[in-house]
Amino acid sequence: MERTGENMTTKQDPFVKNPVEVQKKLIENISAYPKPARIMHICGTHERTIAKYGIRSLLPGRIEVLSGPGCPVCVTPDDDIDAAILLAKKGFTVVTFGDMLRVPGTEESLFDARAEGADVRMVYSIDDAIKFAAENPEKEVVFFSIGFETTIPTTAAAVRRGLPANFSIYTSLKLTPPAINLLVQDINVDAFIAPGHVAVITGTVPYEDFAKKGYPIAVAGFESYDILLGIKMLLDQLAGGTSTVENAYMRAVKTEGNPIAIKMMEDVFDIVDVEWRGLGIIPGSGYRLKEEYKEHDAAIKYKEVYEDDLNKLREIRSKKKKNCICATILTGKATPADCPMFEKACKPTNPIGPCMVSDEGMCHSWYKYCRD
Repeated sequence: MERTGENMTTKQDPFVKNPVEVQKKLIENISAYPKPARIMHICGTHERTIAKYGIRSLLPGRIEVLSGPGCPVCVTPDDDIDAAILLAKKGFTVVTFGDMLRVPGTEESLFDARAEGADVRMVYSIDDAIKFAAENPEKEVVFFSIGFETTIPTTAAAVRRGLPANFSIYTSLKLTPPAINLLVQDINVDAFIAPGHVAVITGTVPYEDFAKKGYPIAVAGFESYDILLGIKMLLDQLAGGTSTVENAYMRAVKTEGNPIAIKMMEDVFDIVDVEWRGLGIIPGSGYRLKEEYKEHDAAIKYKEVYEDDLNKLREIRSKKKKNCICATILTGKATPADCPMFEKACKPTNPIGPCMVSDEGMCHSWYKYCRD
């Protein structure tokens, strides 16, 4: 199956009869906008498409497209990574998605812990993790759950179906609107491209508050012409002095989103304040299992197991010199080119920071597509 963003010129898209001509016209319209504009997207897949097809190079220099904290691996804080590593090194079986294995914590990664003998396993879904736990009742299995609204419903559905007694979840789940709310207070931005896959679940309603505050919003898909259409919609709003939420991804996103998925998340999780790498603690920006599921909440069930060691790692971290600027990149205040380690010490084969690990990380995309 072809990944999103792959068919810019080579494949006939079922939704766009002539994508090349559509893109040319969109670029012409965008180029006609006479004023400077700063547009931020909040999606690692958007960044991948923008970097791969050189979309920034096709736009006038006065129109900037900034990358925000749209990579769930990249915004996972050191505390959560360290806690997962400590659990693995203390005899628990820690299972998570592949990208998380290589993200550095304070002193090492889950991949390093596995090399030292810890039982760390990669899965493609929480269902794989549950199956492993059911087949190995003698093991205490911890699923290190990360992600945005796109993947959170799968975890909620699994919890509602019932979990094995030897299975628990360490949650590092994030909600995107609170992050945008923080960004508008801290950076100079004119408009936002909202993530299409998140909006498939949430709908467009959560972004209406930002439009009321004067920020044009366009929900966009992941093909190159989706992103160009989103940019054109935003520039049209800026030109007309309006700010609304527009849907440039109508083939997948409905205004109300997916009510069933939303209800499952509400039934299983409470909204809590959580830490984002580069942004600090953001009020109401994460999920934690409700009280009725606390027997499966690893952060409650095993806190005493790792808490003392985690405090020691926090102290070590506070004294470390920070050379990686992932935190600054995640807030649109810098690009990978501004980092002295980019493509030198820090490469996909040796990631110093999380933005180089994931396929959705800005540093990874720039290393792969933008080094020249």
